[in-house]
Amino acid sequence: MLPMLEQEAELFTPLYRQAAAWLRERKPEPELIADVGSGPGVISCLLAETFPQARVIAVDGAEPLLEHARARAARFGIADRFSTLEAELADGLGDLEYPADLLWASRSLHHVGDQRAALTDFASRLAPGGILALLEGGLPARHLPRDIGIGRPGLQARIDAVQEEWFTRMRAELPGAAEETEDWPALLTAAGLRHTATRTFLLDLPAPLSDEARAWVVTTLTHRREGLADGLDADDLATLDRLLDPDDKASVHHRPDVFVLAAQTVHVGVKAA
Repeated sequence: MLPMLEQEAELFTPLYRQAAAWLRERKPEPELIADVGSGPGVISCLLAETFPQARVIAVDGAEPLLEHARARAARFGIADRFSTLEAELADGLGDLEYPADLLWASRSLHHVGDQRAALTDFASRLAPGGILALLEGGLPARHLPRDIGIGRPGLQARIDAVQEEWFTRMRAELPGAAEETEDWPALLTAAGLRHTATRTFLLDLPAPLSDEARAWVVTTLTHRREGLADGLDADDLATLDRLLDPDDKASVHHRPDVFVLAAQTVHVGVKAA
């Protein structure tokens, strides 16, 4: 997953940069930032860039991803204020030595069975007046028009529906899975924080796409084709195969109408001073 995670985070950097700037308005000078579920460290390094006086800790359960994050920090010249912590989020952040002034959790919480308990643990890791920024929700990314001239119109909507069913099964199979209404402001409040803001950020890359953005669309659709094949009918699978065939002029490798439009939502909770 490393190449895909890094490819996506780098493509979405303009969106994350907007979110980080918004957070800086709310917390101008944090001393310690924890990126919980950091993956390869793309956002961790962006946070270090946005907050040049802060120390940043990248937290993830996969050491190979953390190794990549440390190497990225070294390339960016921030290794002296960058560290990593290997921790499974479902087990809590017990080894996080110091309270964080800003804890960022980007699409990592939904991989924890008991999200309410994890949020309570996150909140306990904040310094007084500290901010928890939770990126969950938004809208599925779109890459293609409704009618693409091959197959039945509405392919992406059907892929999204199958993806939602897969996501529900994935959540149910997590250790300690607990059903939870995804009212994130209410969950932040239940964790002992004061919900202060919610904002959605947009990534709008219109056609014609750059080579990097087009490559990400190929990667994304390939991942969907491989992971959701059992839920898609034969016609949609055949359409996906054509979209992914570099020798097919109707594929996303060549189409002039491929775009990237995505919306991601950040919810902010503040710990009492």
